[in-house]
Amino acid sequence: MIGGPQGGGINSSAELYAKALLRGGLSVFANIELHSNIMGKHSYYRVTAAPVPIRSHVDPVHMLVALDEETLFGDAGERKHYPSHQGHVHQIAPGGGVVYDADLKIPAEKFERTDIHLHPVPYMEVLEQALIGIGRGGQGRKYVVMRNIVALGASIGLIGYDEELVIEVIRESFKGRKAEAAEMNAAALTAAAAYARAHFPGRLERQLRPLPVEQRARRLLIKGVQAVGIAKIKAGLGLQTYYPISPATDESVYLESKAPDFQMTVVQCEDEIASINMAVGAAHMGVRAATSTAGPGFSLMPEGLGFASITEAPGPVVFLWQRGGPSTGLPTRSEQADLQFALHPGHGDFPHIVIASGDIDEAFADSFESFNWADRYQVPVVVLLDKFLASSFWTIPPIDMSKLVVDRGALYQPTNPDTNGYRRHALTATGISPRALPGTPGGIFSTTSDEHDPQGHITEGVENRIAMMRKRMGKLDVIAREIPESFKYKLAGPTDADLTLISWGSTKGAILDALPALDRRKVNFLQVRLMKPFPAAEIGKILSVAKTTVLIEPNYTGQLGALIREQTGIQADHRVLKYDGRPFSRNEVVEGVEAVLAKKAKEWMVSHA
Repeated sequence: MIGGPQGGGINSSAELYAKALLRGGLSVFANIELHSNIMGKHSYYRVTAAPVPIRSHVDPVHMLVALDEETLFGDAGERKHYPSHQGHVHQIAPGGGVVYDADLKIPAEKFERTDIHLHPVPYMEVLEQALIGIGRGGQGRKYVVMRNIVALGASIGLIGYDEELVIEVIRESFKGRKAEAAEMNAAALTAAAAYARAHFPGRLERQLRPLPVEQRARRLLIKGVQAVGIAKIKAGLGLQTYYPISPATDESVYLESKAPDFQMTVVQCEDEIASINMAVGAAHMGVRAATSTAGPGFSLMPEGLGFASITEAPGPVVFLWQRGGPSTGLPTRSEQADLQFALHPGHGDFPHIVIASGDIDEAFADSFESFNWADRYQVPVVVLLDKFLASSFWTIPPIDMSKLVVDRGALYQPTNPDTNGYRRHALTATGISPRALPGTPGGIFSTTSDEHDPQGHITEGVENRIAMMRKRMGKLDVIAREIPESFKYKLAGPTDADLTLISWGSTKGAILDALPALDRRKVNFLQVRLMKPFPAAEIGKILSVAKTTVLIEPNYTGQLGALIREQTGIQADHRVLKYDGRPFSRNEVVEGVEAVLAKKAKEWMVSHA
């Protein structure tokens, strides 16, 4: 873990390190926690690496790298009111180490730990020596931001990792006009690693080595926003609308950087109302359209979603990157508390699809396929994601693009182009009416947000109303039959388990990584993906034979549990909930499950400061 003030360079140093670990053949998971202000407040980046696949973080830290004293002991002012604000020294695992600035002159007894190794490194002195070595002596204060690389270099020297792999990544990251900066950073990293080896020989018990070259498989280190953006491009996205909001903005900014290379337009709108309505209009014009937002922005979109549904627009697809609420809540923290809102985003009954992605592979697949569903069923689609998925780095094999198929759904083919007999909302057995693309001969049509007849003309007739409601809502039965089971749910572990864990979204990784620690019990994990239309029969069949069930959710009310009970009549035996704005770690999953089972408690709230 590397911690320090926002703007102090923890992002760049942690991500350089993560990429170097991947290059050494290791599986990497990295995630950041930061405040919603821009500069100054404490933030920290966790990088976890192993020679086996990992999908989550752990709370114990084997190497803590501190750029300031707050990382070590927390903010003194906040500790007066909130004793849990104690920094990260308490998270260091026994035998682990801490790298910090020797210029802070912190006495060893302040750490109150005798089971960890202290490594005070004079950051500015090491930086100055590195600059002297490349002919830039006396300029340390000018390049003070490079203290982060000094701290990183010292930690690499202590854990024994190959610093040349890190330097390789540095040089690739600072190309062209930044080549000189690359050499300065490389010099600082080398000098710091050498200092640590010279002054603290054999002090850290846990070492980390790259895998042999022949064992290094080709893999990607990728964030959720990047996976979703790539999937949209592959799906043929024509228009992306958005209004800046954390954490969704990163995805739109990524697409903006790629737009010149594809037939794609990204529009920053004046607000989320404009974002959804512009996307609805584009969908009616035959363009694959999407909008990305977070909870506060989604709160402004229900009218637009109802408009899309009653006019049977082929979309749009709404990407809802969840964060802590309500209102502006926790802008840069993660939560999965928008499920019930996504299921009921407006007044009246109308059909739409809601799917929740649990990892990078699912985020890619769901993002791509959601455009096919929007076109095929002519309904809006909501893809539920979250901040943890958005900004974490995940290690995955290269994404297989060979089997991606674009399905534009039923299109109107006129039998007599000279006769305009087209009915946009024609009653059909499936409820899906062939749609006309702009310019189709004989395909002129009307539609309206008021109730309408098959021609799209406003009417309040009773028989027509009943027919149109059945037409639209009947699509949900068709969707439920046709969407493959792999998009509905996943069951990991033995079918005859003694314990069934139930969850959804990005908590998946922590649960899968926690299963081996629970293996003294026969345990499985039910991950629900398709939330609407809900696969009630399939989920009910699994849970009806489950012996003991534990619901695990990062929200206050257990929203998936409420949905399962509504749809199947089955209630989980226990609940492990977390709503402090931080994602579940694998050890929190284990602790929570063991606690509710040992105490036979109905519910357990997990929180780690």
